[in-house]
Amino acid sequence: MKKSFLFGVLAALFAVNAACAATAVKMSHVGPAHAENNIVHYFVSEFTKRVTERTKGRITFELYPDEQLGTEEQRMELMMKDGLNQPVADVASFAAMGTVLPELYPSSVPFMFNSYEAAHEFFDNSEYWANLKKLFRERTGCVLIEAVEEGGFLAFTNSKREIHSPADFPGLKFRGMDEGQVAIFKAFGASGTPIPWSELYMALKTGVVDGQMNPAFYVLLGSLPEVQKYMTLANIQYSDQFLVMNGELFDSFSPEDQKVIVEAAKEANALTRARIEAEDSQQVEKCRELGMKVYAPKPEEMDAFRTIGQPAFIEWLKSKVAPEWIELALRDAKAANEKTAK
Repeated sequence: MKKSFLFGVLAALFAVNAACAATAVKMSHVGPAHAENNIVHYFVSEFTKRVTERTKGRITFELYPDEQLGTEEQRMELMMKDGLNQPVADVASFAAMGTVLPELYPSSVPFMFNSYEAAHEFFDNSEYWANLKKLFRERTGCVLIEAVEEGGFLAFTNSKREIHSPADFPGLKFRGMDEGQVAIFKAFGASGTPIPWSELYMALKTGVVDGQMNPAFYVLLGSLPEVQKYMTLANIQYSDQFLVMNGELFDSFSPEDQKVIVEAAKEANALTRARIEAEDSQQVEKCRELGMKVYAPKPEEMDAFRTIGQPAFIEWLKSKVAPEWIELALRDAKAANEKTAK
């Protein structure tokens, strides 16, 4: 009896110590906590599951979807605070990252990637991406872990008319996710206004803006076919968000657990990429079934988009970042296109 009692006490103490040693990370992202309809939540679910299982519970996660920890800018500010007393990770968009890391914008030059494979090569292996991660850590104290694919290439949508070329833009009002997107719309002769994702549906419904650009996945996620009639598959930009974590928090983990985090993010992203690319055409078709008129530009029309949109975006970039960041991104994107050409 005495031995069993002693063993019970020791087991209880061990359990208490293990619980005390565990770190519960607040994990936030945009959109609902629904893995089937929200690919970012799918990524987060796969990532956090792997980390918790492989660290045997030393690292756990409390999920905060739907901007429960604040707007994207507020979550970025939270990320840069005391990471040990407030352990936080986030899947952040360009809107949040651009406030502290404008050097990220060259990765979103419109019409830069010829394929998904080229974009993967760029974000997995390029010198630009390696340098950017170092700069993010130096400037913010946070860790940029993975570029998370969040949908297919971006498409234009609007409620007024079909868009076949830049000549169809003048007079239209568009929502821009960030300043870079606003610059693209202005180059085409339309106006651009930054509007948070959470306010986009009502802005489109009430006519504050006529259109926006997002992959078909997000068009469906936001119920945008209810307020948008036309879609143009212009393959504008590769759609991604960014898994980030407070640096103090990341450094507090053992090297083994840090490796688990990085590898779990890559594995979850690989699953996310495969799912997105398999489902993208189905999602476009679903938009069509819901009443949207879908148009795929001809090669000469794509050239017109590229000829006007890309230089204007790059000119805007020059006011935000040093030219060497733009040159490095374009060089590495070209190399990625050539390496993955079929």
